[in-house]
Formats: sequence, structure tokens, C-alpha cells
Amino acid sequence: MEEILDPRPGQARLAIALFFLVSGFGFATWASRIPTIQHRLGLNEAELGGVLLAMPAGLMLTLPVTGVLLRRFSSRQVMLVGAILYNLVLALLGLAAHTWQLVALLFCFGSSRNLLNISMNAQSVGVQARYGRSIIASFHGVWSVAGFAAAALGTLLVGRTVGPGPHFAAVAVVLTAVALLSYRHSLALPPNPAARKPGFSWPDQALLRFGAVAFASMACEGAMYDWSSIYFEKAVLLPKTAATLGFATYMVAMTVGRFSGDWLANRFGVQPVLHYSGLLIGAGLLLAALVPLPLVAGVGFVLVGLGVSCVIPMVFGLAGRAALSSGAAIAGVSTVGYFGFLMVPPLIGFIAEAANLRWSFGLMAVFGGLVVWLVRGMAPEKA
Repeated sequence: MEEILDPRPGQARLAIALFFLVSGFGFATWASRIPTIQHRLGLNEAELGGVLLAMPAGLMLTLPVTGVLLRRFSSRQVMLVGAILYNLVLALLGLAAHTWQLVALLFCFGSSRNLLNISMNAQSVGVQARYGRSIIASFHGVWSVAGFAAAALGTLLVGRTVGPGPHFAAVAVVLTAVALLSYRHSLALPPNPAARKPGFSWPDQALLRFGAVAFASMACEGAMYDWSSIYFEKAVLLPKTAATLGFATYMVAMTVGRFSGDWLANRFGVQPVLHYSGLLIGAGLLLAALVPLPLVAGVGFVLVGLGVSCVIPMVFGLAGRAALSSGAAIAGVSTVGYFGFLMVPPLIGFIAEAANLRWSFGLMAVFGGLVVWLVRGMAPEKA
């Protein structure tokens, strides 16, 4: 495979966007079939919550390894290896016949996803430097579009009774091909000097407010990825073949919000958009919990999708402007945020087993209120 060491900015932007597509499509492919796999293995909500802990465990325990790799190799090399491993594990997830197998594979899925996501975000920063203006939000928009497409495909294949095995295998083959073809136009960046100390990167006290906002938003985002389809099946009482419509509805709303967020921030300011994002998150979760009817819960999921869509890009922007080193600030805030994304969703299962899923989603609305409370102390400013 011929490498292009100095691709044009447009080529590099497309290449990294395609890696974001690989990440989003692969993750949503797994998420769209969680109810099917839960049924196949006979897991209750508490058991599923425990199983889902394997993914954040894999991601967090791989952070030091990723730091070492990025210190020694270019991010493009780590990104390609991460993408290949990510798709290999995705294919194997569809074949898991026992709970222990699913746990082991989810651990590896989280590990490979960590390799892919951190390295492709490093690449996106390099591409942005070629443009001299902010374009990172567009990469996250691509991730959302890919997630929506994967959710729609999952809904179609569930209706046609296609099992996770062939579904995941076919997706993995296509996504691996996309990664291999895109690699040649990625940036040959030198090893990342910011990775000298492997491990976690926490924000200092001045940035903890931004980290807390990221935690609250990403906790809700992760819960929607892992539990939205199950909620529509168990609480809204839709048939199994239609349960993934809840996840698809959420993904459509989040995609629309991400592609319109920059315009809203430029027109009204970052703080008002964050304020109303928190209100939308809280209102949507409460609506879905209090009135579990298909149409009403669907509207609730739309509100949640719109609410979480803009929070992370805007918080990253604020953190970058508030610190001398924008990269270090964003890394610290994202670390706190990912704890919410990865650690809170598995707890939903334990709450659901003790009470029910409606209680779980209702309690998650507190995070929307937390976002509203935290942004009150922020000075209004433009994006």
C-alpha cells in the first residue's frame, strides 16, 4: 500500500473523517444489537450492566499502553492498528455464545476503541492545523452520521431476522477496507510529545467545572447508546423488531444538533446554548420516564439527542481557550468526560434491576440539571 507522506489538506481531512466513520459505525453496530445479544445469553438488566463494565475496564486499563505507543510511534500507525483490532473484535462479538466470552471480547473492544479514538483525535488536531480554523466539530458530525446509519442498518437486519454473527462480520470487513484505503492519506505526524507520561490526564482546578459538564453530558450520551433500544423494548413495550427505533431516533437528533451547533453558538453565545442543552437533556429523560408511550418517549429521546449533541465540542473549545496549553486542557477534560460515558451506563442495569428502567432514566435527568447549574457560573462568550 503506497503511502502519501504529505497529503493535501482535503485528502487528509477526508481520510480522518473516514476513520471517525469507522469508529462511529462500529460502535453503533454493537449498540444496535445489544437487546438481541441480551436475549440470546439470557441476561437480566443487572447481569447486562455487569457485562457492560468490561468495555470501560478495557478502555481505561489501555490508556497507559496507548500513551507508550504514541510516544514511540506516529499516531497514524497506532490509528491503523487500532482500527484493525477494533473491527476484528467487533466480528468476534457477534459469535459470543457464553457470558464469559462476551465479557472478554467487550474488554478487548474497549481497548481497541481506545487505541483508535485517541490516535484519530490526535490526527484530527493535525488536520485542523493545516486549515488554520476549527473543523473538529465536523469530524464528530461524521461519527454521528455513521452511528445513525449503523442504527438504521441494525433495525433493518433485526426485522429480517439476521443474527449478530453475519451482521457484525460483514460490517467489520467493510470498515477494515475503509481504514486500509484511508490510511495512505493520513498525516505522518511524529510521535506525540504530550504522551511522555502515560496514564490519565486530569484537569487542574480551574478546568474542573468544564470536566464536570463533560462528565454529566457524556454519562447521558453513554446511557443512550447502551440502553435506548432496551428501554423501548422493556419500558415502552415495542416489539423486538422495532425496539432499535429508539436508538435511531436519538442518533438522528444528535446528528442534526452537531451540524447546527456552531451556528447556534455564533449567534447566541456558548453559555446560553450549554444552558438550554442541559434543559433539553433533563426534560427529555423525564418525559421518556414519566410517559413511556412510543410517540412521547420518542420525543423525549429527540430532546436528549439535541441536548447532548453540542455540549462536548463547546466545552472543549472553552477549556482550550481557558488554559495556556489547549491540548493538555482538552485531554484532561475529556478524561473526566469519558469516565461518565463509560462508568455510568453500566450502573443503569443495577438500578433497573432494583427498581425498573423508568426509574433509571428518570434519575439520569439529574445530569441535565447538573449541566444547567454548572454553566451558570460561566461568563457568556461567543464560540
